[in-house]
Amino acid sequence: MNAPTRNGSATPLLYSNPGFDRDAEGGCPVREVLDRVGDTWSLLVLFTLQPAPCRFNALKRAIEGISQRMLTVTLRSLERDGLVTRTVKPTTPPEVEYSLTELGQSIAVPVAALGSWAADNRDRLRQARDAFDAAEA
Repeated sequence: MNAPTRNGSATPLLYSNPGFDRDAEGGCPVREVLDRVGDTWSLLVLFTLQPAPCRFNALKRAIEGISQRMLTVTLRSLERDGLVTRTVKPTTPPEVEYSLTELGQSIAVPVAALGSWAADNRDRLRQARDAFDAAEA
């Protein structure tokens, strides 16, 4: 990726971060992660599982508005990416529990940083939206 410069200044931070470098297939690490955690439900599932493992129905009750199908799809995607593990206990009926893997736990740090930024800047974002909308009216 070629970094634009402003008046000869240093390369902008995001352009110097390896998370934005394209691989041989044209993929970008940040894009792959955002495709997973940037969807409607994945972050909520990760958030809900962070304190402790959880059974499917408990997850469904904890995540307002998620359908059984979407929870199933989301859990499978997170499991495929190595963020969540599914454990089936040999009981009758079988008890299935979901938990975060070490990789899943590790995503809490960057997500928390984004959450802090959001909390610190939410009012400024809202003010900017209001100003923009007022100018458009």
